[in-house]
Amino acid sequence: MSQETRSESAATGFDAHDHAHCKASSLRAAEALCAARKLQLTPVRRRVLEILLEAHEALGAYDVLARLAAEGLGSKPPVAYRALGFWVEQGLAHRIEKLNAYVACAHPGRAHEAAFMICRDCGLVAEAESAAPLGASAGAAGFQIESVVIEAEGLCPKCIPEGRT
Repeated sequence: MSQETRSESAATGFDAHDHAHCKASSLRAAEALCAARKLQLTPVRRRVLEILLEAHEALGAYDVLARLAAEGLGSKPPVAYRALGFWVEQGLAHRIEKLNAYVACAHPGRAHEAAFMICRDCGLVAEAESAAPLGASAGAAGFQIESVVIEAEGLCPKCIPEGRT
């Protein structure tokens, strides 16, 4: 399978990719979304998204708040929670229920139901773009899905002991 094909089908987060490009394209998507929806992209909102984009790992609100406080951008919990809530509401971040933490969306600007794979060793989180089989089953049953959270815990490729793939 070619690298391009693999990247399109692989869960974003575990595969090798140009992380600087990943971060820059997500920030451009955020800027375009805010402009199109006439939303204010405040310095705190921008920095919170940048913090989430710095690694494919879920961060708790207090982790984000500690970074903001260290940079002089706010030290009260509502500062972090409001910015995180804003990005979740806009579809550019997801809340990982199991970890009570947040991760930047790996597919900004595309409507999708995300599914997450969480490495129990290193904490990396990979986002699969689609929970489509669930949607198809729900549609066949006449059920209208309003919210989906699919989270799987296991080991990422780097943390699987050699010979156990």
